[in-house]
Amino acid sequence: MKRIPDLIACEDCDAIHSRPALADDEVALCTRCGAELERDIRAHGNRLLPLTIASLIMYVVANVFPIMEIELHGLSSHTTLIGSVLAMNAKGMYVVALLVVATTIAFPLVQLLVLLHLIICVRRQANPLGFNFLVRMVQTLRPWIMLEILLLGAIVSFVKLTSMATVVPGVGLWALGVLALLLASVFSFDPRYMWSMSFLHRKASKATSVNRTRTATSIEKAAKAKGS
Repeated sequence: MKRIPDLIACEDCDAIHSRPALADDEVALCTRCGAELERDIRAHGNRLLPLTIASLIMYVVANVFPIMEIELHGLSSHTTLIGSVLAMNAKGMYVVALLVVATTIAFPLVQLLVLLHLIICVRRQANPLGFNFLVRMVQTLRPWIMLEILLLGAIVSFVKLTSMATVVPGVGLWALGVLALLLASVFSFDPRYMWSMSFLHRKASKATSVNRTRTATSIEKAAKAKGS
């Protein structure tokens, strides 16, 4: 399929438009159906890297530290997210344990690592192996990440257990809440714009190279004119 840089097609009604030059945070809408055609991603792209790094830090904290601590009759017990998965597996709840591992531990980690890899490669104007596959994988895994459901379940369990024992929320639970908020911000970025970010960075790199070449040529001509 041939790409025409000056034209853009609406994904909802297939109307063809001239590709507009967008200002900061500006959004182009289809004149026929009002759907979003394109948006300026420069500001969001700059925020995406620190948000992804912060999400990875909160991910580590949420999985290493205890979610909550329960005290009953002088005895206390605490568990981490991975510890709760192991407990479910020990009780024969293999399917539930597998789903929890996939949707709250494995998929978020893969999503964040791949996204971090893509952002770094785009900023360095590098062409990573399997770029298209990685972008599509990020887009495919996104609906299967269910940390907010886990957080809601943990809060419900916390409220119910308070009537039977002393329950203290752990660092992992607070980190899980922060992680859910950070992931909401990260997931507001459409992975399809990775191609646009790559194109913009390459275009800026080419423009910088051309300007440097022109500057060097001008300096060389000025030196020759001065020497003559």
